[in-house]
Amino acid sequence: MADIEAILQNLLASYDFADKTLVAIGAGGGQFAGYGSPARRVIAIDSDAAAIARLAGRVAELGLTEKFELIAGDFFTEQHRGDVVLFEFCLHEMPDPEKAIARAREMAPDVVIIDHYPGSPWAFQVVEEDKVARCWEAIRRRRPRMVKSFEALQRFARYEDLLAKVSTQGEVAVERAQPFADARDITIRASYAVVLL
Repeated sequence: MADIEAILQNLLASYDFADKTLVAIGAGGGQFAGYGSPARRVIAIDSDAAAIARLAGRVAELGLTEKFELIAGDFFTEQHRGDVVLFEFCLHEMPDPEKAIARAREMAPDVVIIDHYPGSPWAFQVVEEDKVARCWEAIRRRRPRMVKSFEALQRFARYEDLLAKVSTQGEVAVERAQPFADARDITIRASYAVVLL
């Protein structure tokens, strides 16, 4: 498991969400929902209804329910606007990152992206290196105002834990996990960055 709190603190130190209306894309699950603390309001959009349900639980745990509006839907069709759009480790998953960034620019003057960084060993482990490269091509074409890169660690007590995490990514991810078959206390670097467009 990655150090979620450190990742959240790096995000909050990189961009000031204070008193802003934040449109959070890919917000489901709630791992990083603490970014809502300084915000005035958060419009959280995720295409996965089950992830939005998990986010609702996390937001309640944090005492932020009044700040969050939760939407299970496609952000391309949502008409919400804010001060900033945040892509939360999801831009690399979008079929067309260029189009996604263009849509975000219609929704807010600032666009913040937190996502895997090219060359990340974790992105390789989960067979997302091509998606990450395509995502960063789109980011670089937009000439970001800020890019801050960071390192986190994905930690697994046993090989079976790693396998459970990566198996949903398919056969190649399972094959890439094989070198850890006899290992314990597994750590894999996860490079990521916070970008401001």
